[in-house]
Amino acid sequence: MTEQSYYITPDQLRIGLYVHIDLGWMDHPFTFNNFKIKDEGQIAELKKLNLTKLRYDPLRSDGEPLPVPPPASATTEEAPATAAPASEHIDTPTSASANARQQRLAELHSAIHACEKKYAKATTDARQIEKDALTNPPKSVQQAQSLVDTMVESLLTEGEIVLHAMQPKPGASDTHTHSLNVAVISLMLAKSLDMTTNDATQLGLGAIFHDIGKTQIPDRIAKKTDALSKAEISLMQQHPTMGGKIATELGIGAQAIRIILQHHECMDGSGYPAKLKLEEIDRLARIVAVANLYDNLCNPINVAQAMTPYEALSHMFAHQRSKCDAAILKLLIKSFGVYPPGSLVRLSDGEHGIVISVNPNKPLRPFVLLNAPEVPRDTPLLINLGEEASLSITHCLRQNQLPKDVLDYLQPATRINYYFDKETPAEA
Repeated sequence: MTEQSYYITPDQLRIGLYVHIDLGWMDHPFTFNNFKIKDEGQIAELKKLNLTKLRYDPLRSDGEPLPVPPPASATTEEAPATAAPASEHIDTPTSASANARQQRLAELHSAIHACEKKYAKATTDARQIEKDALTNPPKSVQQAQSLVDTMVESLLTEGEIVLHAMQPKPGASDTHTHSLNVAVISLMLAKSLDMTTNDATQLGLGAIFHDIGKTQIPDRIAKKTDALSKAEISLMQQHPTMGGKIATELGIGAQAIRIILQHHECMDGSGYPAKLKLEEIDRLARIVAVANLYDNLCNPINVAQAMTPYEALSHMFAHQRSKCDAAILKLLIKSFGVYPPGSLVRLSDGEHGIVISVNPNKPLRPFVLLNAPEVPRDTPLLINLGEEASLSITHCLRQNQLPKDVLDYLQPATRINYYFDKETPAEA
């Protein structure tokens, strides 16, 4: 049985009606093609579309449309509009707000694509650095220096920097993407701390090579997904010392070496290998320690144990505060916002999406890639919640909490990966 479509005129619009806009998404200024009218401002925008009729859903509306206003020459009231064929002609609007929105969307896509290109280049470099670390150490150090110099220059010369969630390239290994993630997060924090170029460079090098000691540990232990035995734990806890020895031979700098040696030390003295505490731990190592802990929670070897970005920050604040430098942990939470990039979210209207980047001025209202099957996935619907007063995030979700069709469209990565770029354009 064919479902009826009900149409009304723009003059019949009222708050509470659930309407469908039978236009291309780029041809109107609203976030969705269908929604419940919440205020008079939305009614005014709908009327600006110059449509002769609008489709509405009686079952999802809070009340009836307004009566059809009589023609100027009429003496009796006409009946409300009745069911009309879905194929009825719809006028095409010329809306300034739709054009402005189209421009903002193009700017958002351009910014994301530029960041994706930089991230792809960085992951290629990180893979080669990892490959050459033992077979061609001088080349590995040279490549690492070049990668870190590029990131540091971008961070220190750009104004506002935004962290974006990235989709890893097929075939990317956990080890080099982890090192790159830790470097990116650490350098983001360095910018907020107004760090000197030299310190930021040493921080980046230490982060890139922080796990180099694991190359001395058999994969059957280093990449084991089951619980480690006491002997295996003891061996794993030697990787900072092993890494420090390798880094000394590489000649990458004293501060970077201290980062490698101390990135598992804790402020309360419970870390390893030397059980250092408080000021005994190098200040740059404390930054990498926080970044490393966060990434290990989001991207553990056993994917089944992965936390969402939201859960990871909450866990660190609730259970790891004594182990972390308090100021660095607070800065991490502030930099990532309440809903970190990579978070799967449900919005106040029931729709789903992925947080792609933080809104620096509005931490509760990030940029979100929406589940919008009517929009091609290669040019997805990106919205700035800072511009959407009627929308907010209500829940952070795990992948297994998403409906299959939503999961298929959003295609969230199994790993949370990051890169940074200059601030994403907001309002035009």
